[in-house]
Amino acid sequence: MPPAPYDRIGGGYDSTRRADSFIVSRLLAHLNPQESGRYLDVACGTGNYTLAFASAGVRVVGVDSSPRMVAAAARKASPTPGREPSSNGGEGNRDVPEWAVADVTRLPFPSAAFAGASCTLALRYFADLDAAIAELGRVVGAGPIVLFTATPEQIRRYWLRAYFPETVERTASQAYSIGRITDALRAAGFSRVRTEPYAVKPDLEDLFLYSGKHRPSLYLSPAIRAGMWSFANLAPPTEEATGCAELRRDVASGRIADVLATGDDPAGDYLFVVAER
Repeated sequence: MPPAPYDRIGGGYDSTRRADSFIVSRLLAHLNPQESGRYLDVACGTGNYTLAFASAGVRVVGVDSSPRMVAAAARKASPTPGREPSSNGGEGNRDVPEWAVADVTRLPFPSAAFAGASCTLALRYFADLDAAIAELGRVVGAGPIVLFTATPEQIRRYWLRAYFPETVERTASQAYSIGRITDALRAAGFSRVRTEPYAVKPDLEDLFLYSGKHRPSLYLSPAIRAGMWSFANLAPPTEEATGCAELRRDVASGRIADVLATGDDPAGDYLFVVAER
């Protein structure tokens, strides 16, 4: 298995990334978890959203292709330092997730093993979207599958483009369009697909790429940028340095207000995609 993308930033990931309570509430509203159901959190990283689901009483399995991330997730979930993650097949406690290291196109679960699945900000890491969605369709019964993502069109509207144009364009070019996502879901047997736009809130707790929409000074922190995939992996070093210098000047002078003045777009900054059979 090739190195997982977040293996390269895993060390500092949890210093800036955590489950946002509002996003969790919307994911759970769309999943509508049933007491008898077992749910899958795909590309779970260090388990922030997996653990939030478990805290809400959902019986959940977190799966990621990064052994480093899954090991970190298991450590956070364990009250006993060094305890190994639980096995894939057990019932488990509802407040303690199960964990698995696996490629999303080859999941180690039987067909229809789950009542639903979620994937938060990870679609663009799937090199073969059709194979990944087909495999999710195999292990999920009637659904739903809930995807939290950003489309290329949304990303290209981020004001960050004024300072980091190549970084934003590289990020957008990796994202899947809603049409492409919908086609993959329908090919996997999900005939009902709906979307809900999400606009970044000023009190967003999870510091992913556009978390600084209302707080531009966040991007001046090297630690925060290091926890963002786009800056850690896609930003040209020269552009990152010059963009931060320009942003720092605009924040100090107040000119940043003009950059932020465009306001919210009805299409949102990100998107919940909900699919059912």
